[in-house]
Amino acid sequence: MRPLDSAPPAVPVTDVAELRDRVADVLVVGGGPAGAAAALAALRHRPDATVVIADLAFFPRDKTCGDGIAPHGLDVLRELGVPDAAAGYRPVDRMRLRTPGGAEVATPSARATHVIPRMVFDARLLAAAQARGARVVRHRVRDVGVTEVGGAPAVVMDGGALAARVVVGADGANSAVRRALGIPVNPPESLAIAVRAYADAPKADVPPEQYIEMTDEGWPAYAWSFPIGDGRANIGFGMLRSQLNATAAARGAAGADERSGRAVLHGTLAAILPEQPAYPGTLRAHHLPMSTARPRQPDGRVLLAGDAASLINPLTGEGIYYALLSGSLAGDAAMAAVVAGRPDGAGGAYRRALAGELGRHLRHTTLLAGLAGRHRALMDAAVHAASRRTELYDTLVEIGLGRGTIPAASLARIVARRALRLGR
Repeated sequence: MRPLDSAPPAVPVTDVAELRDRVADVLVVGGGPAGAAAALAALRHRPDATVVIADLAFFPRDKTCGDGIAPHGLDVLRELGVPDAAAGYRPVDRMRLRTPGGAEVATPSARATHVIPRMVFDARLLAAAQARGARVVRHRVRDVGVTEVGGAPAVVMDGGALAARVVVGADGANSAVRRALGIPVNPPESLAIAVRAYADAPKADVPPEQYIEMTDEGWPAYAWSFPIGDGRANIGFGMLRSQLNATAAARGAAGADERSGRAVLHGTLAAILPEQPAYPGTLRAHHLPMSTARPRQPDGRVLLAGDAASLINPLTGEGIYYALLSGSLAGDAAMAAVVAGRPDGAGGAYRRALAGELGRHLRHTTLLAGLAGRHRALMDAAVHAASRRTELYDTLVEIGLGRGTIPAASLARIVARRALRLGR
């Protein structure tokens, strides 16, 4: 079957030399979903602004990911004026979830997801930002500093190669912008690593479904198989970095080096999905900085969005919705500060906006991730209950893929039990 992404859009670039000695209104570092959303939001706020997106890659380019696009992310894109990001890709409204204890749920979701290879999805979003007026340049950012350009403060990249009044760091898990702010990477217990590949989709005579199977070894950890709709599936397996190191050592490997970790990831994926062998050359690993160790957005002219801000759901590893939402909020805050003539206020405004949209949700996912990590039986019980109660299943999906929160009655029980344990 012909792959749906056989001809993703090519995104032309501007020569970075054309921008030297010019100060952009907003510079976005990173051309993925968070970066494209930031540019689209900034230009929605002020269409005639100078918005620059810097990324080392030529687009389209592959990006290691599960390729699952939750409907919440598409909602953000529609608000940004991009209604057709999922065009040509069939929605998948079923998810099958299986826990190590044997609990299983396979229920149609209230809202369907899509599975779109990032080579296609990211190029579409970047092309949309460019069509709106953003200038895309190829550039690797290594150094970030605040100085004066033409007598006014500006954020300067790499000795003047690029400059802007406000910068949005949307450059992923290994963010150079984050390092420049002096913010360390996530610790191993809040940093997952996953391996992704492409394979034949299952041949079962059932409607397409996203499949997730959790494993005891290295808990919390799971494998996935997400059908794209063209005969292929995105498959993968991931676990916390701390658990990967421990699992590799427990299997008798000589230490927990990169090769032993790779053997655990590749081997476990093959064992869980034996009927879906990975296509040669498609196995690639990537880091997922969980929101359980997200940094505080600092004041000032440099903002962090998406993976660079450790915005990955600790229960599911989902990050596209967070990337699109945080990028949109960052772009709005950045341009509003520029228009108001107070670029130094961008960081604080963005921090407050992000807390307003995701603060309660992120606190609840942190709480649930801690409980599930310590008590695997809680996940078995939750999935078993969700298989009998559709409203509970929908709540779990909202918490895992969107910005859902724990129902008040359930939260009260959790808090009471924790207080009882602490009082003993």
